[in-house]
Amino acid sequence: MTFHTASAEETQELGKRLGSFLKKGDVIALQGPLAAGKTTITKGIALSLNVKDTITSPTFCLISEYEGRLPLYHFDVYRLQGADDFANLGADDMIYGDGVCLIEWSEKIMDELPKKTITVKLSVSPSDPNARDIQIENWPYENFGEAK
Repeated sequence: MTFHTASAEETQELGKRLGSFLKKGDVIALQGPLAAGKTTITKGIALSLNVKDTITSPTFCLISEYEGRLPLYHFDVYRLQGADDFANLGADDMIYGDGVCLIEWSEKIMDELPKKTITVKLSVSPSDPNARDIQIENWPYENFGEAK
């Protein structure tokens, strides 16, 4: 599935739609360059999960945990050197746990993630610096247009 959003608000709204489908154990691999909208789409997903806290990029703490209708584990693996660093975080408890995992910069650790991982690739539209092209791969749910 491919989407085009014209603003940060639309990207966040797409995140809300995505999040409305998510279930316990879902893992979302977020990919894209700096400022592509990874944290923005995460904010929308968090809203749909009824997370009350403010979502920020966890670049310096690596993992942020939030409470909502499901626990939300927000990883930023930008600063990790690779799969070994990721394994040393104890991430398996979260990835195979009772919540939803969102992993920014997941390109570095894709081999460590479950086969059922949903990949969300974000890029800045070449025609508009405020717009985003968003490709979603391995989406397991039907009727995306009618969020639950």
